[in-house]
Amino acid sequence: MNANETKNGPSNETNDYSGPPGMDVGGTIESDWKEVVDNFDEMNLKEELLRGIYGYGFEKPSAIQQRAILPCIKGHDVIAQAQSGTGKTATFSISILQQIDTSLNECQALILAPTRELAQQIQKVVIALGDFM
Repeated sequence: MNANETKNGPSNETNDYSGPPGMDVGGTIESDWKEVVDNFDEMNLKEELLRGIYGYGFEKPSAIQQRAILPCIKGHDVIAQAQSGTGKTATFSISILQQIDTSLNECQALILAPTRELAQQIQKVVIALGDFM
């Protein structure tokens, strides 16, 4: 058996990495989205949402927030992976809250979480960020 064969025959696989498409083993992000926004004020967010963001204690967006909030708001499909504690929950929460029409009294977003504990943590973040909306 040579390097390009498996027990089941020839293989086109060149590596064993099975992470998200567009990201290599080292965590390097491949994206066609070039815009990086280094402060919340330049994201054209609702004033009430900005108050919630600053009230929550954020001063400057994290790397994931700088790159993912705008494409989410603009309706692009986004796959974002980052280490724990980097602001992923706030990233999608801000994106969702920006798109919410507070004059509509109906469900406008659904967030799925794998555990009740995580769902409750996400709920607290969404409520805090949306406090002034």
